[in-house]
Amino acid sequence: MSARSRAAWPLVAVFTAGYLAAYLLPTVVGRLSAGLGLSPTQAGLVGSTLLLSSATAGFTLASGVERYGPRRLAGLGLLLMITGYGGAALTTLVPLVVAGAVVGGLGSGTATAVAAAGIAAQRDPHRTSTLGLLSVSATAGTLYLTIPHLGGGHATPLAAIAVVAALVWPATRRLPDAYGPGRPVEPTGATGVRLPHRRSGTVLAATMLCWSLAQNALWGVSGRIGLTQAGLTEVTVGMVFAAGLGAGLLGVLGAGALGARLGRAVPIGAGTAVIACCIVASSSARGLVSFASGEILWNVFYPVVLSYLIGLSASLDPRGRWAVLAGSASSLGVACGPLTGSLLSEYAGYRGMGLVLCALLLLIAAPMTAVALHTAGRPLVPGSIRRRGGAAAAVAAGRAGASSALLPQIGVPEQEVAEIPITSRAKRRRKVLAS
Repeated sequence: MSARSRAAWPLVAVFTAGYLAAYLLPTVVGRLSAGLGLSPTQAGLVGSTLLLSSATAGFTLASGVERYGPRRLAGLGLLLMITGYGGAALTTLVPLVVAGAVVGGLGSGTATAVAAAGIAAQRDPHRTSTLGLLSVSATAGTLYLTIPHLGGGHATPLAAIAVVAALVWPATRRLPDAYGPGRPVEPTGATGVRLPHRRSGTVLAATMLCWSLAQNALWGVSGRIGLTQAGLTEVTVGMVFAAGLGAGLLGVLGAGALGARLGRAVPIGAGTAVIACCIVASSSARGLVSFASGEILWNVFYPVVLSYLIGLSASLDPRGRWAVLAGSASSLGVACGPLTGSLLSEYAGYRGMGLVLCALLLLIAAPMTAVALHTAGRPLVPGSIRRRGGAAAAVAAGRAGASSALLPQIGVPEQEVAEIPITSRAKRRRKVLAS
């Protein structure tokens, strides 16, 4: 195994633990409602509180991963997950369950921030994010098949998240003390360095918030759609979710194989439009076939688009700050999703909710695609104008109003140029005659 592969697998493990709570959201919200006697809106509010706590941790640590070190932060985040989710699983008192969910959410957000910064430091962020999505999808799919057979109540899914965090915790010892071995070492005050691509990053973070809100508004009530509107049992709904996550694995594998062949704009724009149609189909389901078709197709395209969005945010700043900020904005959307879905379904019905979410996704698809077209890769480093286009690129970069991505970035050492001595033919002839 190469050194790069050895460095990637602990990062993928932390990514899996950090994202798992969001993937298990439907069963967590459903179990909170059934096991603790909460109304659907109250249960959705608890789920939103958990994910809002996760988003808060991400925003707080946007520039702090390098300062505190990924190894230390990842260990702290996983310990918070074990304590919070494990404690919430051991009690039936609603205030203590909510407190445990908040602590666990802080841990999930911390682990996610470490993973996002690490992905941005990789040479191929899309590949690493694809591996992470494969891992979390496989883990969540296994749990969806297992949890219904382990008894009712809210304890099972929360305890499962805590157990996964405990299993991942030893892997944090293999994380580096700092990301980015090829980056210049900067003083502690370097967190104030200006963010590159501010306009594109802000648009991406705002649209990722709305994109994640739409996804998780449906995901948070999908269990209730299957149980009440489609008339399925909990075991059948769990099997549908597991099948959807399994199909999502195929989608992620396809995204990994496709790579950058189509760029990022086409997968993000077209994939979001397809997801919008799948949400309408799933929210309108009235039987097993229609419910399973909508959920499975949706789960195929959701991780594909998400992998490209993660790669796009990572490409905006190699220090990982935009990756953490955009990921935290996405977590904020995830946090608002369950409550939004519960309120929309309560006042507009499941189909009305699906139409509203579809309209929102189609509305934000355009600016997301525009960001992908405008920022087609990492900023260039010193000397890259010469290596990637010669004089023509230098002229383009020197024009007024040219994108800052075309200009050489300061701080990365130039590649050394080997001096090759050239001896003229006449000089060689004189040397031969003289000898």
